[in-house]
Amino acid sequence: MGRKEDNIAMAAALSKTPEAIRNIGTAAHIDHGKTTLSDNLIAGAGMMSEDLAGKQLMLDFDEQEQARGITINAANASMVHSYNGKQYLINLIDTPGHVDFGGDVTRAMRALDGVIILVCAVEGIMPQTETVIRQALKERVRPVLFINKVDRLINELKVTPEEMQQRFVTIITEVNRRIASQLPEPLSKEWQVRPEDGSVAFGSAFNNWAVNVPYMKKSGIAFKDVYAYCRNDDQRTLAKKSPVHEVLLNMVIEHVPNPLDAQKTRIPVIWKGDKDSEIGKSMLECNASGSVAMMVTKIIVDPHAGEVAIGRLFSGTVSRGMELWVAGMPNVQRAQTVSLSVGADRIPVERMEAGNIVAVAGLKDAVAGSTISSEKDMESFEKITHYTDPVVTMAIEAKHMKDLPKLVEVLRSVGKSDPSIQVEINNETGEHLLSGMGELHLEITIYRIVKEHGIEIKSSPPIVVYRENIKNKGGPFEGKSPNKHNRFFVEVERLPQAIIDAIKTGEIQSEGKIKDAKELTNKLTELGMDREEARGVVSFHGNNVFIDATKGIQYLNEVIELCKQGFDEAMNLGPLAQEKAAGLKVRLVDAKLHEDSIHRGPAQVIPAFRSAVYGAMCLAGRILLEPMTRIYINCPESAMGDALRELQQRRGVIEDIRQEGETTHIEAQAPVAEMFGFASAIRGATQGRALWSTENSGFVPVPHELQTQVVEQIRTRKGLKPEPYDAAYYLG
Repeated sequence: MGRKEDNIAMAAALSKTPEAIRNIGTAAHIDHGKTTLSDNLIAGAGMMSEDLAGKQLMLDFDEQEQARGITINAANASMVHSYNGKQYLINLIDTPGHVDFGGDVTRAMRALDGVIILVCAVEGIMPQTETVIRQALKERVRPVLFINKVDRLINELKVTPEEMQQRFVTIITEVNRRIASQLPEPLSKEWQVRPEDGSVAFGSAFNNWAVNVPYMKKSGIAFKDVYAYCRNDDQRTLAKKSPVHEVLLNMVIEHVPNPLDAQKTRIPVIWKGDKDSEIGKSMLECNASGSVAMMVTKIIVDPHAGEVAIGRLFSGTVSRGMELWVAGMPNVQRAQTVSLSVGADRIPVERMEAGNIVAVAGLKDAVAGSTISSEKDMESFEKITHYTDPVVTMAIEAKHMKDLPKLVEVLRSVGKSDPSIQVEINNETGEHLLSGMGELHLEITIYRIVKEHGIEIKSSPPIVVYRENIKNKGGPFEGKSPNKHNRFFVEVERLPQAIIDAIKTGEIQSEGKIKDAKELTNKLTELGMDREEARGVVSFHGNNVFIDATKGIQYLNEVIELCKQGFDEAMNLGPLAQEKAAGLKVRLVDAKLHEDSIHRGPAQVIPAFRSAVYGAMCLAGRILLEPMTRIYINCPESAMGDALRELQQRRGVIEDIRQEGETTHIEAQAPVAEMFGFASAIRGATQGRALWSTENSGFVPVPHELQTQVVEQIRTRKGLKPEPYDAAYYLG
């Protein structure tokens, strides 16, 4: 039996003692070395050959990931590490850094108790690093810091030991500032990272070495030795004396809480059910003999086992053949296999206990984000909120008619495993619309459909997703029903930014039925809405809100559900270009209804209400919002002019240019619509010498002079008449 088999046997045994478990992830900006680090940790624990570590990229087992050299999926592995004479089981999830796959990072965080945040010593904290720190803290996942690529600082930037330490201090201070601003007391103090207690390590994942204060004391290596080894190009010896896996796994065991402690802090944040209920107590205690409570963070499709749900088990024990419920689904499901995962391998076990990351096959109705329980009516975990919305869409259809049923099935499975991809079927054209976080996200998804499922498809060029909004307040506008017996008077105005932000971060639940009207009223009043108005909130649609501001109107309670449907329809297809509306407050201020219920059915009320909303939006002055992307470019000074020219041709606005040594850092913003093909263009313009990354940065109004032209293009593409209707059209 080899070392790997030994470790697997030990891992299965340790999975039963929660004190010995650590659930951790790596998270950072793209190309800061997460996957290389994860490989070295696995190799150190004897799960793969040490010579291949960092080159083999064991967790990048998808061939697209190996071809592109980036991580697309969050991959899992379990390994055993001994520290101070005790064995520990470390469940590791390696997450993507590319902004298009941010959804994967958010979901992975739900399964973790601690995260190693990697920061490149040369580049410092980058935008995506900030996003992952924010996501980790929101989920109450404890951070430790690894400053990577220290060798490059010494050998390429030729910094002195003093400058090197100064740079470290800056990075640590920046990370701590973000931790302090995101967490309540006392956690904001307790979770600060400090070199002296060993929660910060420095090293090079690629060259397999790391140091932190406790290990330096133990091994007798000081910073000046590290500097000398790197200067003399002898990092191999350094890796033998101070191996990266040893230092980092010790740091994780020391600073990341075990599931028993972590769940006491995390459950109140990620689960809003009754803490005194049986299942609530069981989760807080991480009790293996309680009811099963598991949150699915990822679905993978295995050619043999079908769909496998991977997630964190917060309570209970999952065993093979067990009957489980997927929250919100009517039928009970049976766990066909239960396993431990290592990269692409899954090792079947009879049962897995609370506190572990588990892979279960057979849960057909589960999607990433589902709550799984042995209790039929368990309150679901909090919905995982993403920081960005899908901004790019492609229309796809099967090349051959015979593949159509299979394509529908595959798209269902794609939507399950990656909820940040939205799949819609356009009933008029029969096309399937795929919306994702960016061009790369869609390319990879389409590649999977073709390669993994063998379906030939035709796809349209990528199309940008716009949003509709208004300039001023509009209304009241009167919408009449087709039989002229019912009238609705509606006003629209923009929703305050504070409320939009609260919906985005999940502070205000905008989906499903309103659970606690009182709490919602208080929250909205706090954020600046008039109390009377806040009391009248009927429903949300995305970040739009529908308010009933009427008093004592007869029969209104009988048609309010139909008004809601009219509101939903108006928000889904706006009056300007049939794009979704965003950030609107729709108020029903008056209504005149026919006394006979037969005259106020769905066919009368829904169109009347929809027209009232459209008309009020026309009066308010409709505007189109386009998605923006923030661009960060690092390039040599000589290539700066070419990079700037490339940005300016794309309606880019340069926000900051700064020089560090030989490198120029450029920060800019540009519309997503202008960014197609940017990757090859910037490569060509700078002969491949520019490193760049992007992140989505919300929606802004399309420049006034371009709006008419853009609206015409969208309407023509959708087969509509080029000019939008004016308010008079909706008077009916």
